[in-house]
Amino acid sequence: MRNSVWKMLMELSLIRGIVPQTVFGVTAVAALVLLIGLVVGKRNRAHRMHPLIVSLIVAVAAGAVGLLAAWLVSDVFMAFEVSLGWPVIFTIAGGIAAVGFVIASAVIVQGLRRVVAIILVPLILVSTALGVDSIYGEYQTIGNLVGYSPYASLSSVKVHESAMSVDQWRKRAQRNDLPDMPQTGKVLTVTIPNTKSNFAARPAMIYLPPAALSEMPPTLPVMELMAGQPGSPSRLIDAGNIAAMMDSYAAKHDGLAPIVIVPDQNGEVSHNSLCADTTQGNAETYLTKDVVVWAKRNLPVAKSAKMWAIGGFSQGGTCTTQLGPRHPELYGAMLPVDGELKPTNGTVAKMVKEYFAGDQSAYDAQVPVNVIAATGSSDQALFSGAGERDKESIHNMRLIAQAARKVGMDVTELVVPDTGHDWHAVQAVWRAGLDWFGERTGLGEMPQPLKDYNQVEVLQ
Repeated sequence: MRNSVWKMLMELSLIRGIVPQTVFGVTAVAALVLLIGLVVGKRNRAHRMHPLIVSLIVAVAAGAVGLLAAWLVSDVFMAFEVSLGWPVIFTIAGGIAAVGFVIASAVIVQGLRRVVAIILVPLILVSTALGVDSIYGEYQTIGNLVGYSPYASLSSVKVHESAMSVDQWRKRAQRNDLPDMPQTGKVLTVTIPNTKSNFAARPAMIYLPPAALSEMPPTLPVMELMAGQPGSPSRLIDAGNIAAMMDSYAAKHDGLAPIVIVPDQNGEVSHNSLCADTTQGNAETYLTKDVVVWAKRNLPVAKSAKMWAIGGFSQGGTCTTQLGPRHPELYGAMLPVDGELKPTNGTVAKMVKEYFAGDQSAYDAQVPVNVIAATGSSDQALFSGAGERDKESIHNMRLIAQAARKVGMDVTELVVPDTGHDWHAVQAVWRAGLDWFGERTGLGEMPQPLKDYNQVEVLQ
């Protein structure tokens, strides 16, 4: 009973439902009580100005300072290497303004009004944090926030060798002759041996669709996906809503969906491997040899490049357009979201020195447009997207797409309205991308043309 209650608590959503509704509701009620108290309550004769006027002046000043500080951190100093976006900047500024208001009130008034003002400080801070999180979609649940993982080990299930092709599976489905399988897939964790690379990766996450969990699974396509930095494999699974997305697809396709592998490309939260073999670790070898070889030996996955896609968000999106074109023999499709024009961790000079032992050409060989021109294949396809408010990522996407078209790739560019550099954009792009990749690999036909998907806009 205790475990089930704990699990229920950890799975409470921070984006919608009872938690944000309760926090916002309590904050609003407390704020209303304070405002009424300021308007009708007794004034302290020691203060010439009305407490409400003083609090409003402080709020405006605090909000202006907060707006400037958030903008400087976001767009001038680029502390997060990408712009936070104006919705986040305004949310932070609004929260700081509100905190300034209640602190000023707490200093001026006394009694119950002071108590309410003090209580409002943490309530406003939590409300602001939830507001920012709702924009990004980063922490979906309480469990995500505290590092709780509900996922069992891959060793807890029996994975059988593939027994048929996807086409044979679909024909059996038409005859109502499919093997027994669960209604939904499973997300599992596994440590993939770093035999070739010796790269110190964190455990990977695996999604197995219902068909893969049968005793006679078909040979399935693969999506190898990467989170951003900072980030982790479990963060991508949760914030990307991968299990629900894949289960929904499988429910419409007789249990068929891609097997999803989410390896760790960085080794730790604060490290950026540049997804390359460098003096700081052989990330490329790990991702393209250790992970791929392990999957082909241990999971019912296809061997051909056409059946494999690589994708990622933010830094993971940059890795996608590095590694995909560098390894056309492994990946037939790429699904980057909000990626960069080049691997980035400080200045180019700093990276050349710290990662490539001073070899500028080695760094240049990792820049996506250079990689595409050098080794990209016309057999590959690029399905890329970016949030509408993330202008830099849209610019990056367009330049990389232009390079991909020059080598004959099949290229799709999407923009997600009302999103920025966030997980809402990721989910929208990959929902459409899953249908696209499923048709490409024979899992099923696209239900409608891309232009008719209401969550994305097709640029080209």
